[in-house]
Amino acid sequence: MAQGAVEYAKELGCKHPEIVLHLDHGDSFETCKSCIDYGFSSVMIDASSLPFEENIALTKKVVDYAHQFDVTVEAELGVLAGVEDDVVAEESHYTKPEEVIDFATRTGCDSLAISIGTSHGAYKFKPEQCTRDPKTGKLVPPPLAFDVLEEVEKKLPGFPIVLHGSSSVPQEYVDIINANGGNLPDAVGIPEDQLRKAAKSAVCKINIDSDSRLAFTAAVRKVLAEKPGEFDPRKYCGPARDEMVKLYKHKIIEVLGSDGKAE
Repeated sequence: MAQGAVEYAKELGCKHPEIVLHLDHGDSFETCKSCIDYGFSSVMIDASSLPFEENIALTKKVVDYAHQFDVTVEAELGVLAGVEDDVVAEESHYTKPEEVIDFATRTGCDSLAISIGTSHGAYKFKPEQCTRDPKTGKLVPPPLAFDVLEEVEKKLPGFPIVLHGSSSVPQEYVDIINANGGNLPDAVGIPEDQLRKAAKSAVCKINIDSDSRLAFTAAVRKVLAEKPGEFDPRKYCGPARDEMVKLYKHKIIEVLGSDGKAE
């Protein structure tokens, strides 16, 4: 798959295409091995729900296999709450900084996803974890545990850190969805100013998914509400894709500061 994508890029005129095909939240050695064998350039083994020693053992097994083929491995230490496809956790557990040196050294992983308060899905915090803005009535989420991130940086200077579950759940999209038949009460995410702060640290990858789903859904609902007789997917999926492009341009340029880095 990855090789085919590279060859196609060359056919389009890219002499030296930089294409990455990454497995997110691989839950077993077999899954990771299959993706490596198919040509993925990086894989994530998420054994964070296992006891510490079992997490190390499984992660090292994946690393030992992946590095034979020059494939990088992302591991996870600490548990993120929330729901994202098959990734489900009722409670989060912050990464323990005192464990990261032992973990990274013994596994040989290339990057480390840590838990500092982010979570999967559009409902990252329960109402009781938040305060409410007295003017708007909207939830204000608690700050991320930057003290944990800073301690991890001290223990592993220069080591690539990853944040999962970092969608901001833009309220304009939530409002559009709710105004057009949706039901997303108290959906709240990670404020963008906190993502900007994280992007200036050792964090090298910030995963954002729910925001694009919200952008797509908001655009689809708006079109169908304004034109209830519309049945052509091209007429509502087109604006939805455009909204996703707009969202990710904003994230890349104005939030993460990652534009132009491939050059």
